[in-house]
Amino acid sequence: MELRDLFAEAYGPINAFVRRSYLALVNSAPRTWGIVYRWLDRKTDYDTEFRRLTRLKSQFAPLLARFQPDIVVCSFPAYANVLQEILGSERSCKCVVVVTDSITINATWYRSPADYFLVANEQSASVLRAVGVAPEKTKVFGFPVSPKFADFTKDRQLPANNSKPRVLYMIHAATRGAPELVRLLAKLGVDLTVTIGRSDKLRPAIEAAVDGRAANIVGWTDELPRMLHESHLLVGKAGGATVQETIAAGCPMIINHVVAGQEEGNARLIVETNSGAIALSPREVVAQIQRAFANDAKQWREWAANISELSRPRAALDIASFLMSL
Repeated sequence: MELRDLFAEAYGPINAFVRRSYLALVNSAPRTWGIVYRWLDRKTDYDTEFRRLTRLKSQFAPLLARFQPDIVVCSFPAYANVLQEILGSERSCKCVVVVTDSITINATWYRSPADYFLVANEQSASVLRAVGVAPEKTKVFGFPVSPKFADFTKDRQLPANNSKPRVLYMIHAATRGAPELVRLLAKLGVDLTVTIGRSDKLRPAIEAAVDGRAANIVGWTDELPRMLHESHLLVGKAGGATVQETIAAGCPMIINHVVAGQEEGNARLIVETNSGAIALSPREVVAQIQRAFANDAKQWREWAANISELSRPRAALDIASFLMSL
């Protein structure tokens, strides 16, 4: 196996600057990113734009020549178009695009000459069919999360014997309101776990917000499949991977941050399937948690049943089987 980041190799410091700018934009000025996202969605001259990626093609072409692949699987929109630029209409390999967004799918995903588009859910498949993608080219497999999610049962029981609801709060890059939300969650009396990822500088503020109450503060971890399985509720942003992992685990979600554009569809998926709620302020999050577990957890029971219907924890394995069948 060979791991390569072709954009980083082709564009070096420029690529690093664009990545930093993107993260700053979506976290500090999400509405501005929404304008850029919608501009990209309206464009029709993608071929012209991708012809300009000469450095990327100079890195990609030798790989294609060396590997002579039967199938190229793309989980980033640019590669399907660049593949066509390099090999032309006579390419012998199949091109499969794995669409990682839901519902609000940017045109950069599907305005490419791919042979198949793999989507996470029927709602997204309907979007592609509505814009003219041939039904036989659209396949619904679920989102390719870690196969570890398939190791756990989706049955999630209510707290028993005076135990507390287990709430997992995953702090995203926009951390401004995180300590206040942790303070309120700690006072709420739930069994609280907070993940801070690699933001070690955030830990003192989170520990201060807990103020001596019981809470588990976790740094970077690869135990999310287990943690989501053990939790009753996830609080986090509407990122594609986050939403799809909580669906795979069958864990209802309260979304506290939505980046305009691609994340709007992920949030809609949770709300429209009644698998959770959106709450954009710390106090709204607390109110939604209280509502979820009120009246013998009536709302939580509905969310848990609905999100389990969406769950496809074996999606990565099913996609692999499909690719092998080609």
